[in-house]
Amino acid sequence: MVAQKPHSARPVARPLLRRLAALLYLACVVAGWATQARSADIMLAGAQDNPGVQAFRSALSQARPADQVSFVPLDQLPAPSALPADTRLILLDTPTLAWRLRDDAGPATLALRASRIQVHQFIGENRPKRLSFLWSDPPASRQLKLIKMLLPQAHRIGVLYSEQSEFLLDEIRETAATLGLEIVPKAWNGGTDNRPLLELIQASDVLLGIDDPDLYNPKTAKNLLLSSYLRQLALFGPSAGFVKAGSLATSYSDQSDWLAVLDRLLDQPPQTWPRALYPSAFKVLSNHQVARALSIDMSDDSTYTKRLVQGEAP
Repeated sequence: MVAQKPHSARPVARPLLRRLAALLYLACVVAGWATQARSADIMLAGAQDNPGVQAFRSALSQARPADQVSFVPLDQLPAPSALPADTRLILLDTPTLAWRLRDDAGPATLALRASRIQVHQFIGENRPKRLSFLWSDPPASRQLKLIKMLLPQAHRIGVLYSEQSEFLLDEIRETAATLGLEIVPKAWNGGTDNRPLLELIQASDVLLGIDDPDLYNPKTAKNLLLSSYLRQLALFGPSAGFVKAGSLATSYSDQSDWLAVLDRLLDQPPQTWPRALYPSAFKVLSNHQVARALSIDMSDDSTYTKRLVQGEAP
């Protein structure tokens, strides 16, 4: 009788290895598909290239390494309708917004740091489809909550407005009413007649600055700040720059906040982008020297930021 040789394990091992290799290949393919699905062509458009734009593009590229991020200056842009439909277009300034508004067609577009007043001057309240506005000015609700936080005794909130910013008053009034505050409005053209400003100061507990460049600009800053502080009245807003110049405090969003908002939106299908929104990421900036001059006790800015963020949490 001939002795049988023991069976080799190789015939059994080979099918198992082939199945494992197939599964590994399938996993790689699925991973590749997932990467391709997330990848997008993001085009930044601005009137001109400069170090600020370059830094923003670099930061966005680092935040989204799977995407292709490019910058195209305004003078090299084709008509919006000539751009690929799947491009994610991000406008960085007013001239590119004006260019985009000339063409109803074109890819989904985000107008970054858009001024509500400037957009209202362009198109009123009729916002085009496929165009989403990320507002640059802080929302009235956030500013009014900051006022209540720092000056809980203040009730009458003075608001200067011009013809171009008057449309914001109803929204500010409605927001103030929900917080138990009263808005005291006063029209002013920012010119040499100081009586409207002085009358408003006398009728108010605090001033809320809105982002109206006709009223709040380098030419009017000195008069606004001196007039209010000579009467021991605090001015809130309208921007971080004004706080550094001498207003008391404001909420604002910096580049890191805008990148966080963009990163979230760019992960979503363009058809789900909101027509307009304020950045949910923000910080508080205050002027402690001004606070001391007005005898206002203040904590550090991070404390107010945290409290405001918690108040807006869903």
